[in-house]
Order: sequence, then C-alpha cells, then structure tokens
Amino acid sequence: MLRLTTVIGRALGAGFATLAAVRRPHPIHPHGVLLRGTLRRTGSGLRTGIRWIDEPDPKPVTVLARASRSAGVPPPLPDVIGLAVRFETDAGTADLELASTGAGWPSRFCLLVHRSPSRAHLSSMLPYRSPSGPVLIAARTVTPDDLPTTPEALAERLGSEPWRLVLLVARPRGRWHPFAELELQRQPGPLDPLLRFDAGRHPLPGAQHYAWVQRLRQPSYDRVQRRS
Repeated sequence: MLRLTTVIGRALGAGFATLAAVRRPHPIHPHGVLLRGTLRRTGSGLRTGIRWIDEPDPKPVTVLARASRSAGVPPPLPDVIGLAVRFETDAGTADLELASTGAGWPSRFCLLVHRSPSRAHLSSMLPYRSPSGPVLIAARTVTPDDLPTTPEALAERLGSEPWRLVLLVARPRGRWHPFAELELQRQPGPLDPLLRFDAGRHPLPGAQHYAWVQRLRQPSYDRVQRRS
C-alpha cells in the first residue's frame, strides 16, 4: 500500500505539473467564482470523535469559498463541480475541498458530472481519519434547486440570493448525517481571483489525514502550486 500510493501520488504530481505549465493559473477547476458566507455547526447524530463535527455551535463562522467547473469544458456540457471552503480556527486556517460524486456505495468514490451545482452531491471522496475510524465529508444543496452552470451566471444569481447547503458526514459505507449549515453569496469584487486551497496542509479542526491519502494527493498539490 505504501509503495503503490507513493508511486501513484508522484505520477499524478508529474501529470498535474505538466498541465499547470499549459493551463495557468488553475490547471484543474480553471473556471470558478469567489463566494463568501457563513458556516454554522448543528451537531451530528454520527459520533465521530471529532468535536468540530459532533458538537453544535450556534455562533456562525465566516467562510471564503470557490465554486468551479473541474475540466473546464464549455457550457452547457456537464462538468465535475467543485466547491472549496476556507475558514479560520484557533489552530489556523482550515480548508475543505469537495467535488461532485455519487452519494451511495461505491459511487461516493467516483467523480460525476453535472450541469447545475444544485444537483451535485459534493464529497471529499478521500476519507478523513477520526478517533472512531474513517469518515467522509459532503455537501448537498438545500436551495435554490436551479443554479446555473457558468461561473458568470452563477455569480449573478448568487448576487441576489444565497446558496444554502447542508454539510454531511458518513462512514465509507454508511448513511449521511447532517452536521452543519453553509450559506454562500457573491460579493462585489473580482469574479475569480487567484486563491489556493489545500485541504492536505489545512485540515479540518480535530481531523487528520491518513498517510496514504497524503502520499496520494499532496505531490499533485505541491507540483501545481510551485508551477503557478
């Protein structure tokens, strides 16, 4: 397992570095829109041992987010939808990175394309390490149910009404449990300024990454960010 994930991670890193050389500044998720909002924890019925997931906190935290199309294929063709969220904690910056996958087993580990972010089940795909075992994080739209597909149209729509999502947690084969509410809106400013998210180096409060996950994903992140 150690050798396999290391080899795959290095291969992915080399591939993304090559892509970064010809597609700047974002080799993947090239077209996006910057959003701002709040996250409020409601607590989870699934006890993970991670206090940030398990315990409610009525005080919302401010978040910065980026919604994007992964491959950058021209609309109205469907694409993998991405959502990255950043917030500050007592321990520093925390990043959550999600992409559109299935919700069931084993489709929650497979990327799926969508036209509208509203229809996408957005998942971490790779598990976090908790005191009670591996867990996945996901987000699902509550309202509106018809968000447009292009960043420009999405920015215009979210300038007039919020995008409300529920954050979910699950075991790799288990059902999804809500644990937080996320509300995002478009604010005045550049549509998509250069902003780097790195969930590997900025984990969620109290959560850890498995060593094999780090070996699989981090070379890609490091190579891309050195190129950009």
